[in-house]
Amino acid sequence: MKNSTKMLTRAGVIAALYVVLTFIVLPVASGAIQFRPSEALTVLPLLFAESVPALFVGCMIANLISGAAVQDIVFGALITLVAAVCTRLCGKACKGKWAKIAFGGIFPVVLNAFLLPLIWIWAYGGLDYAYLLQVAFLLISQSVAVYALGIPLFLSLNKAQEKYPVLFGYEVKKER
Repeated sequence: MKNSTKMLTRAGVIAALYVVLTFIVLPVASGAIQFRPSEALTVLPLLFAESVPALFVGCMIANLISGAAVQDIVFGALITLVAAVCTRLCGKACKGKWAKIAFGGIFPVVLNAFLLPLIWIWAYGGLDYAYLLQVAFLLISQSVAVYALGIPLFLSLNKAQEKYPVLFGYEVKKER
């Protein structure tokens, strides 16, 4: 019971942080050319299972409040959910922390970069040739958020998790 309370609390904090970090840079957090520092949180499924639904909820709320089209609200959040699930699975499959970061970060970068522009063309209309330009911008901005901001976040939380496991809801095994 204690762990589920910590996990629910952590999920709420992650979802809220996603929304807040998106709105801090709101003019550039939406649109064809966007940068969301909140995407750094997409590395958290490597550490916390509860971050998977939290990122989905946070993204959906951020898109909803920012006035995005229904397609963007629903399918943009679903892309975040799929990326978070893939990142979580990658984290379980990879052994070293550097492998986890390198491969786990690919999913939020690539899925957002290639799928979001399709949703935007569907939702807002636009010229098809703009797709490749939007993909390029998203590959760059997502890579910066996930790797430049997400790696230090992952490393610091991983270190804290190892040093203070009780704070993260893990029992410390006493040696005899």
